[in-house]
Amino acid sequence: MRTRVKICGITRMVDARTAAEAGADAIGLVFYPPSPRFLSREQARTVRRALPPFVGAVALFVNAGREEVARVLDEVRPDALQFHGEESPDFCEQFGVPYIKACRVREGVDLLEYLGPYSGASGWLADAYVEAYGGTGTSFDWSVVPRRRSLPLVLSGGLTSDNVGDAIRLVRPWGVDVSSGVESAPGIKDAARIAAFIKEVRNADG
Repeated sequence: MRTRVKICGITRMVDARTAAEAGADAIGLVFYPPSPRFLSREQARTVRRALPPFVGAVALFVNAGREEVARVLDEVRPDALQFHGEESPDFCEQFGVPYIKACRVREGVDLLEYLGPYSGASGWLADAYVEAYGGTGTSFDWSVVPRRRSLPLVLSGGLTSDNVGDAIRLVRPWGVDVSSGVESAPGIKDAARIAAFIKEVRNADG
C-alpha cells in the first residue's frame, strides 16, 4: 500500500507548489486563528490556486462555528474538511463534504471509542494531545494505535524524516500528516525537509 502524505499548515503559494512537486497528495489550510499557520479566506484562495490537478486541499478547523465553515467552503472550495476540536458527529456531517475527524491521543483516551461515533467520516486522524491544538512537533506513543480499524487512519504528531519510517512500519496508516516537521519556521516550509520526509515515506512503503 502507498502511504498518502499531507503537508499541513501551508501558508505560501511557493510551499504549496513545492509540496505538490515533491509528491504530496494533499496540503492543509489552517482556519484556527491562534495558530501561527492561520490563513484568511482570501489568503487560502490564493494558496489553493497554486495546486496542480490531483493534489487536494484540506481545510482544518478547531471548534469553528457553522457559518465560518460554510464561508470557507463557499469561498475557498476545499476538497475535504478536517476537524480537530470537540465537534460532534452531526456538526461534522452537516456540510455534505468529506471530512476527517482527529483524536488527540493522551493517557486514558481510547482512540477507537472516541472516534467510533464519527462513522460518517472519510477517515480518522490520530494526533498528539497538546493544549495548542497541533503543529507543535509533539509525538505520542504509536503503539496505542489499534492495527484493526474500520476507517482509514491518518497518523500525525511530531513526525519528521527521522521517525516517519518507523511510524509507518509500526502503525501502517493510510496516510501521514506533517506540519512543523518540514518547516524552517512556523508556517514556512523547507523544500529539502519536505523532499526528505516524502522519500522516507516511500522507503517505508517499499
